Amino acid sequence: MEIDIPEVKAEVEAAFSRYERALVTNDVPVLEELFRDGPETIRYGAAENLYGMEEIRAFRRARPSVGLARTLERTVITTYGRDFATANTMFRREGQPGKVGRQSQAWARFPEGWRVVAAHVSVVAE
Repeated sequence: MEIDIPEVKAEVEAAFSRYERALVTNDVPVLEELFRDGPETIRYGAAENLYGMEEIRAFRRARPSVGLARTLERTVITTYGRDFATANTMFRREGQPGKVGRQSQAWARFPEGWRVVAAHVSVVAE
């Protein structure tokens, strides 16, 4: 298996950047588009455990749209072959001094494009 095929990595980096823009601007339609629409998709959040796209969709639509800006650090995107990738990053928010967030995502290529199939977000003391 080839790791980090340049053109595949560029595709996932673009999808990840699109997700990040949508996240900090609360662009819910794009956030929903970039998660695989299926019952097997999972998102563990800072305060919620979401199983399936219906739960993820309900969370996204009810989430407040304030305080979403953040600064990313140590983002690592790795592709495995042409159809699977992981994206991991740390983040900080102004409103959370002394805390660091961690986000991990598993991305898979489908006919409709790259989609998150599993995600985990947590915030810990620095």
